[in-house]
Amino acid sequence: MYDPLEPGTDPSQNFLEYPEQPLDKIFNPRSVAVVGATEKEGSVGRTLMNNLIHTDFGGKIFPVNPKREAVLGLKCYPSVEAIDEEVDLVVIVTPAKTVPKLIQASCDKGIKAAVIISAGFKELGPPGIALEEEILAIARKSGMRIIGPNCLGVMNPILGLNATFAADMAYPGNIAFISQSGAMCTAVLDWSFKEKIGFSSFVSIGSMADVQWGDLINYLGNDHQTKSILIYMESIGDPRSFLSAARRVALTKPIVVIKSGRTEVAAQAAASHTGSMAGSDDVLDAAFRRAGVMRVDTIGELFDMALVLAKQEEPKGPNLTIVTNAGGPAVLATDATALGGAELTKINDETISTLDEFLPDAWSRSNPIDLLGDADAKRYSDVIRVVAADTTSDGILVVLSPQDMTEPEKTAAALTPYQKIPGKPILASFMGGKAIDAGAAMLKKSGIPCFDYPDSAASVFAKMWSHSKDLKSLYETPAIRDHSAIAETSAAEAIIKNALSEKRDLLTEMESKDLLKAYDIPVVQTVICATRDEAIKAAEEIGYPVVLKLHSETITHKTDVGGVKLNIKSGDEVGICFDEIKESVTRLKGGEHFLGVTVQQMIKLEGYEIILGSTLDQQFGPVLLFGAGGQLVEVFKDSTLTLPPLNATLAKRMMAETKIYTALQGVRGRGSCDMEKLEALLVNFARMIAEQPWIKECDINPLLASEDQLIALDARVILHPHDTDPKHLSHLAIRPYPIEYIMPIKLGDGTTVNCRPLRPEDEPAMIEFHRDLSEKSVRGRYFQFITLEERTAHERLTRLLCSDYDQAIAIGAEVGKEIVGVGRVNRIIGTDEAYFKIIITDSYQGKGLGGQLFDQLIDMAKKEGYTCLKAQIYAENTQLISMCEKRGFETKPSKDDPDIIQAKLTL
Repeated sequence: MYDPLEPGTDPSQNFLEYPEQPLDKIFNPRSVAVVGATEKEGSVGRTLMNNLIHTDFGGKIFPVNPKREAVLGLKCYPSVEAIDEEVDLVVIVTPAKTVPKLIQASCDKGIKAAVIISAGFKELGPPGIALEEEILAIARKSGMRIIGPNCLGVMNPILGLNATFAADMAYPGNIAFISQSGAMCTAVLDWSFKEKIGFSSFVSIGSMADVQWGDLINYLGNDHQTKSILIYMESIGDPRSFLSAARRVALTKPIVVIKSGRTEVAAQAAASHTGSMAGSDDVLDAAFRRAGVMRVDTIGELFDMALVLAKQEEPKGPNLTIVTNAGGPAVLATDATALGGAELTKINDETISTLDEFLPDAWSRSNPIDLLGDADAKRYSDVIRVVAADTTSDGILVVLSPQDMTEPEKTAAALTPYQKIPGKPILASFMGGKAIDAGAAMLKKSGIPCFDYPDSAASVFAKMWSHSKDLKSLYETPAIRDHSAIAETSAAEAIIKNALSEKRDLLTEMESKDLLKAYDIPVVQTVICATRDEAIKAAEEIGYPVVLKLHSETITHKTDVGGVKLNIKSGDEVGICFDEIKESVTRLKGGEHFLGVTVQQMIKLEGYEIILGSTLDQQFGPVLLFGAGGQLVEVFKDSTLTLPPLNATLAKRMMAETKIYTALQGVRGRGSCDMEKLEALLVNFARMIAEQPWIKECDINPLLASEDQLIALDARVILHPHDTDPKHLSHLAIRPYPIEYIMPIKLGDGTTVNCRPLRPEDEPAMIEFHRDLSEKSVRGRYFQFITLEERTAHERLTRLLCSDYDQAIAIGAEVGKEIVGVGRVNRIIGTDEAYFKIIITDSYQGKGLGGQLFDQLIDMAKKEGYTCLKAQIYAENTQLISMCEKRGFETKPSKDDPDIIQAKLTL
């Protein structure tokens, strides 16, 4: 049974009537109109027509050109309005200034998709931007989707559709390729013919006026012909759309991106340490990691990854077995394996004994398995048969160097039976020139990727494994934490509101620390003192030694103006230091910048200094930084970035990307700091950044971490200018936990049930929830009995609990810490409609919980902006059907299966 909430199931088995996907008209049209069709040699219009006609498309083609009666033997129409049949897709190749009227005419005819190949839009500046905006406004009124402008076009090799002006049609296959560069498209296409690589879709996305990365990733993620997605990216477009789609799809299909322009730096220097350390490309890297996207750095790497993903599985583990007839190339492959984060398989005694039976005495008896220079095809074949059966090996690399007795063709033929080894990829590197050409070609044709160099092949294996490992760690079940509303958000908002009312964009150190305290982040005891006598009194109360720091509403870096005095041990010293700070600030900046000092406890620096900060990225909004802190923070730059929000798993993963993480766990006799508390501190800090959009930049530097304590010694918070329109405050690239859907309800028997969106941390509770479901309840939800092991598999629960809240929200009904009901609302990808499911544990059925939870789902769907809520319900589930009908749902039996009831509510 197809379930759109369960990626990987077959949509052909779906009984629910879904709206047609808007992008279907682009990738699976039944008819295409070409505006600008012509027979002029060398023109885009002629090439496009030729490509549509001379393929296996099979749909209708309508050339449009008011100056011709026929084009390449097909009747030509003076306009799209003159076509007397339905048109699914219009392809436009006329000058830019003509396009708005053509889009309007196409919309008036009811055409729902367009590919604008014409150039002359935003790449030309303001006039071109205005043209794009005009086109987009017209299209959105009619629900038309547009690829382009300034693009090569679109291919669907599976369908035989070639709506491009490329010279040739791609082979059919299982890779979707998307590019902002038409030149990159033609280069990849030409390379694919040489390597015998096929594509499920081949898209030149152009300027992305309408259809963006997120649209295409979502669409191709649901396309069962597509097994992986390769992207050449020049700009990110809508980051939230991209990340939302990528986070959903990367769980089941690899997404590989090469991004140009990575040396771009921020336009302005930031006021905080965090801002100066967070380059735009570093943020992009962090965003890709957070979404589970694999990034490659060169075109060669992109081609290599395409080669392997098209023909082999991703490795299940890190262990690579190298089989070779030459030692030197195998050593290079060994280095590449280790440098890439993979490992060589440890050959066990049993495998060595088996290989001893037929290999020469001088073979290596280790990995790499050196077959010696006289290895023939049979020796290769016999060894591959053994290592293919070795369960400790996760991949095989076959290296062949042409020596006098080498048999490249015969060896290639002997390897072809092993082209698909369950659970492990097999790669090859036949080194040389003409001597190995025939053998290499045979391998490529059989489905075994063959590389020119063994270190390249080993690097690809290592990169695939590292990505698989990172993806797995990204979705590890986080440690359970108390998710009660610990933050004093009203206190935090009051601090920020006060500064804004005074037209300040810099919080004082005291205000900054009070803000941190509101989010349960421990800070050093701090007292504001306007006079030297107040400072002496505060120091006496705190206890010596103390620290004096400038108190100012305008100066950010206190050390630059002599505004920090450490290790003060007496009242006389306090007075002297107070005067020195005042004199220095007055001389360097002006007396109006001195408002006194803060007196703080002098904390012994026994432990490690950490920086924890947040800054704004132009594309992705708030970004978090963690790393080694202190005065030399910008020199050592041992730091990493990620996007908020965080949970315990993401916080731990972030810390593990730094060198100081090892030290924090205890080295050279030092005990470990409380890593659980540090994780919680990072989660709370990320929550503060997510909940307080007025924060522009924030530094905690240093945050002292030792086995005894975690404490913020200094803090700096910079706000957006007070006159900023709240609508223009930076939004998170990843939607945070939707606290607005937390709601307690009361059952008829007085039981209080807390309904809230589910999180990744809820996996253990969800396992227990499934234990309490009867077979009848399971059949009512899944239309068949699914075992407890299948229902509670980590991969399945990950798709439920780690979904992007823009794509889906699952609501859990809790009594105490026990989940007793679950309801889900999922967007039907590419539409503004949603699909719901609901299931109540048997012990709480018949108590009114299902109805109240259902009402919450309907209300949530309305607030999320859905226009329609749908479901397919097992006919035996009469209670749910009755609940639907009472709430105005239309219900009817499925045409394909009377045991399935379709329900639909227009919102």
